[in-house]
Amino acid sequence: MKAIVCTRQGSPVSSNVRFVADWPDEPAPGAGQVMLRTLASAFNQMDLWVGRGIAGLNLAYPRVSGCDACAEVEAVGPGVDVAWVGQRVIVNAAVALPPRETPGDPPNSTLAPDYQLIGEHHNGMFRQRFTAPVTNLAPVGGADPVQAAAFGLTMLTAYSMMVSKANLRAGQAVLITGIGGGVATSALRIAKLLGCPVCVTSRHQWKLAKARELGADFGVLDTGQDWSRDVRGWTNKRGVDLAVDSSGKATHLACIKSLARGGAYVTPGCTSGPDAVTDLARIFWNQLRILGSTMGTNEEFRELAALFRAGALAPIVDQVFAPGACAEAYQRLEAGEQFGKIVIDWRG
Repeated sequence: MKAIVCTRQGSPVSSNVRFVADWPDEPAPGAGQVMLRTLASAFNQMDLWVGRGIAGLNLAYPRVSGCDACAEVEAVGPGVDVAWVGQRVIVNAAVALPPRETPGDPPNSTLAPDYQLIGEHHNGMFRQRFTAPVTNLAPVGGADPVQAAAFGLTMLTAYSMMVSKANLRAGQAVLITGIGGGVATSALRIAKLLGCPVCVTSRHQWKLAKARELGADFGVLDTGQDWSRDVRGWTNKRGVDLAVDSSGKATHLACIKSLARGGAYVTPGCTSGPDAVTDLARIFWNQLRILGSTMGTNEEFRELAALFRAGALAPIVDQVFAPGACAEAYQRLEAGEQFGKIVIDWRG
């Protein structure tokens, strides 16, 4: 079948990407699985990490990345309702592993899920067909496949960390760093759905202007300065209730200094580095919460799909490419030129 293949590990990733027509066909779906025909698939930062190599994972190359797609169910495995056949769906790439059961372990009541990711641990969705657990599907009706493909993982990541973990309330003030990426633009959508005033940061003035068009209330041009005073000034010195930061090292401390008492800092990634400097005195004195978040559950995914079907939440699509232009798509992602999601349309 046709697929976008990362031939070897290295950087830039775009130099190692090929569109091929002879990738091995997917085997028939097993118990609890479905076979999916890809209509559109979308890029995430994960696709760059897979191309560059991930510490602690021994990835074999060539391999297929891709952890976001809109697809049609073509066949079902044993134990799966045949009513799924023909359904247009989106796929939660995060497959939860069962918790270990070892004598003497404490209760798992607060243990976070352990995920393996379709597109990272296993070959992904940048191909014509793939299999997935039926539990990870959410129907999208007759939705535009490009819009649906762009909706899944980043919106799930933002929703889980903002609503489920940080307990964001309607009307609270939100700070989002690095506006333009998929998680950041999804966070903007969710915050505005909840009626929250939003401050965004970016190294690019045009991205701040674009974010204002989409509902952001205040923008800070990040030139490497401590911009926390700008954020606190915007909130009349109160501070924001939630800081959404996927940058990490370059922006962490400014986020901490921007938070109101009892505020939450939540991180789903650290593109500028993991070794951030923090301020423990502010954390304990202002009773701040520091939260890490990875992807989300199938229950959260279905909640989001319901909002998508109702037209309450929609992704921001940057640019659409044909599969044969995959190297150009990777180049755009690596350069950080996008505002929203980059999508591959497989229907041509």
